[in-house]
Amino acid sequence: MRRGWVMPNSDLAIVAQCDLAGISRSTYYAQQTPARISEEDELYMRLIDEEYTRHPFYGKRRMRIYLGRKGYRLGHRRVRRLMGLLMVSGMAPGPKTSTPHPLHKVYPYLLRGVPIVRPNQVWSTDITYIRLEHGFVYLVAIIDWYSRKVLSFRVSNTLDAGFCVDCLEEAIRRYGTPEIFNTDQGVQFTSLVFTEILLSHQIKISMDGRGRVFDNIFTERLWRTLKYEDIYLKGYASVAELLIGLTAYFSFYNTERFHQALADRTPDEVYASGKNGGALIIQKYPTVQNSKKGGEMLI
Repeated sequence: MRRGWVMPNSDLAIVAQCDLAGISRSTYYAQQTPARISEEDELYMRLIDEEYTRHPFYGKRRMRIYLGRKGYRLGHRRVRRLMGLLMVSGMAPGPKTSTPHPLHKVYPYLLRGVPIVRPNQVWSTDITYIRLEHGFVYLVAIIDWYSRKVLSFRVSNTLDAGFCVDCLEEAIRRYGTPEIFNTDQGVQFTSLVFTEILLSHQIKISMDGRGRVFDNIFTERLWRTLKYEDIYLKGYASVAELLIGLTAYFSFYNTERFHQALADRTPDEVYASGKNGGALIIQKYPTVQNSKKGGEMLI
C-alpha cells in the first residue's frame, strides 16, 4: 500500500490502514469530511478571513466594527469565537497572543539577530484556516527561511498534533534536518509528540515570543500569498479538490514564482544554489513599504 492511500471499504480497520500507509487518522478523516459549521457562521467566517488577510492587524474589536458596517451585528463573544476557529488574532504586541498548553514546555526564541545565510539553517511552520464550499479545514506547512521553499504540507479537519507530525516527518524524510526549527507556542507544536521528533534529530527548537508578531513572518506571508493567488480565486468545493489545488500551487510557488526578496529567483533555484555553495544576498526580513493601505510586505 503506498503512503497516503487508504481503502474506505476494506475489511482492515482504519487505524491499521493508516499505520500501513504512514499517515495519521486525522489526515485520513480530513480527506473524507471537512468540519461543518452553520451557514450563518460560514458567511461570517468568510468575511473575517478575507478582511483579516487584507488587514492582519485587525483584532476582534475592529473586526466587529467591520462586520457591523457590512450590516452584520455580532456580539464580542461571537466574533472572538469565530476568530478562534479561524486561528487569527490582531497582529499587534499584546498579552496572550499564543496560549501554550500549561503542561507543555515552551522553548526560547533563538533567531533574534541571527543572519540567515544557507538552506536548512532555519525551518518554520504554522497553521492556517482554509474554507471550502461547505465547511472548512486547517492547513499546516513547513518553509525553509533562506529560500522560502515550501518543504511539505498537510490538511486536516481537526487541530490535533497528528497532521503537524506527518508534515514534519515528510519534510525531514525529503530534505534532511535543519539546524533550528521555529514555531509559535500553539499546543500542536509544544506537544511532546512533536518536540520529541525534533530533539531526536538534534534540531534546536525555537518558539515565537508572546506578542512578537514578526517572529514567524515568512510563514505568515506565505498564507497571505496563497490565499490571494489561489484559494480566493479557485473557491475549492471539497477536500479532494483542495489537495489537488494546493499540490499544484506549491509546485508553482517553488519552481516558477519569482520572489523580489530572492533577487527575482524562485525558491527552488535559491535552495539548490545554497546547497551547492552558491552565494546570494537576501533580506533577513521582508521589506516593509508604507502605503495608504497600511503597508505591504514583500517576500
